[in-house]
Amino acid sequence: MNKGRCLCGAVEVKTSLSIDSINVCHCETCQKWSGGPFMSVDCKNDLQITGNENISTYHSSEWAERAFCKKCGAHLFYHLHQPNAYYVPIALFENNGSAKLSQQIFIDSKPGYYNFVEKTPMLTKQDILNMFS
Repeated sequence: MNKGRCLCGAVEVKTSLSIDSINVCHCETCQKWSGGPFMSVDCKNDLQITGNENISTYHSSEWAERAFCKKCGAHLFYHLHQPNAYYVPIALFENNGSAKLSQQIFIDSKPGYYNFVEKTPMLTKQDILNMFS
């Protein structure tokens, strides 16, 4: 079981799925939300959360919501409604040192002031839209 928590510890997350693959989203919404690229683990629908009373959600689109801790402000997850999937910031998890970048999405929205050296699949906004249509 992989465990994680927010900065203050008021919210804890657990998943039995691997946290070895990191997804990076460069979309403008993720950049505004996280202050840079959103680096997350796809927990699918296998996420157990404790401390729900400390969670606030923001419906960032018709298809998803974003959550943060009411006490410390830490970002907790991006929740895609269909299919039901949770993307959790890799930094919340303990023992995340073996994780590697596996995919970058919305690469056409990435600003020019950063680049990752790892070679990963890079999907554009249109690539993502085609996957869901």
